[in-house]
Amino acid sequence: MSQHPAGPFARLPEPPYYAVIFTSRRTAGESEDYGHSASELLELARRQPGFLGVESVRDCERVGITVSYWRDEDSIAAWKQLAVHLVAQRAGRERWYEHYEVRVARVERAYSSASSPRVGL
Repeated sequence: MSQHPAGPFARLPEPPYYAVIFTSRRTAGESEDYGHSASELLELARRQPGFLGVESVRDCERVGITVSYWRDEDSIAAWKQLAVHLVAQRAGRERWYEHYEVRVARVERAYSSASSPRVGL
C-alpha cells in the first residue's frame, strides 16, 4: 500500500488488520549502518506478503515510534523470521537502541478526519 497523498499516513484497507508498534530510544551518537539498514528493511518489508503500510516518527530526544500494518499474524511471524530482519534485530539490541518495546495489536476500527464530518462547519 502507498503513503496517503496528504502526508506520512499509510493508506490501509478496512479493518480488521494488525499493527506492530515498535517504540524505541536510539543510542547516543550516529551509527553509519543504521540509516542504510532502516531504508533497506523498509523496502524489504514493502515486498513481503501481507504488508499493508507503515508510519514512523522520531523526536529530538531519540525516541521513535514505528507502526507497521499487516494483513494477519502469519504475515507478521514470517517477517519477524526473515534472515535479514534477524540480523537487524541483533544489531538493534547490540548497537542501535538503548531500549525498545514491541506491541502487536489487532485493529478493529479505524477512521480519520477525512472520513468524519467536520464539527462546527
